[in-house]
Amino acid sequence: MGRGKIEIKRIENSSNRQVTYSKRRNGIMKKAKEITILCDAKVSLIIFGSSGKMHEYCSPSTNLVDILDQYQKTSGKKLWDAKHENLSNEIDRIKKENDNMQIELRHLKGEDITSLPYKELMAIEDALENGLTYVRGKQMDVLDKTWKNTKFLEEDYKQLSFILNQQQVAYESAREQMDHGYQRARDYNSQMSSTFQVQPMQPNLQERM
Repeated sequence: MGRGKIEIKRIENSSNRQVTYSKRRNGIMKKAKEITILCDAKVSLIIFGSSGKMHEYCSPSTNLVDILDQYQKTSGKKLWDAKHENLSNEIDRIKKENDNMQIELRHLKGEDITSLPYKELMAIEDALENGLTYVRGKQMDVLDKTWKNTKFLEEDYKQLSFILNQQQVAYESAREQMDHGYQRARDYNSQMSSTFQVQPMQPNLQERM
C-alpha cells in the first residue's frame, strides 16, 4: 500500500515542525546540488528558518551576486535602486583604478616591462627622471633648511657666550671691589686701634696734697 497524501498546512507542534523543516531543508539542498551536477545548471538557494537562521547553497561555477544580476537583466525587475547601482559602479571604478596603479607601480620598479612597447618604456623613463629631479629638489630644500638652522644656532651660541662672558667679567670686577673695600676696612680698623690706645691713669690730686 502506498503512503497516504499529507495535507499541506502549518505543523502546530513545534518539535515536529522543526524535525520536518530539517529533513525537507536537507532534501531541497540535495536536489539543488544534484541539478547543478546533472544538468550543468546555475542554482542559488537561500533558506531562512523560523528562528532566523540562514542556510544557503550556490553552484560552484557562479556566485549569488552574478545570479541576481542575471535575474535582474532577464526579468527586467530592479533589485537595486539607483543609489546602490551608483555605489556599485563607483566601487568597480575604484578597483579598476587601483589595479592600474598597481600595474604602473610594478612598471616603475622595473617589473613586467618586457612586453611593453617602446613609447610606454619612454614614458616610464620620463616619469622616473621627473621623480628623481623632484626628489633631488626636495633633498636640496632639506639641506638648505638644515644649513640655515645650523647658522641660526651658531649665532645664538655666540650671543649667549658673549652675554655669559660679560656677566663673568662683571662678577669678577664686583668681587675685586668687594675684596678691596674689605681690605681698606681692615686697615682703617687697625689704624684706629693704634690711635686710641688706653693711657695710664694719673694719681688722684687730693692724695698728692
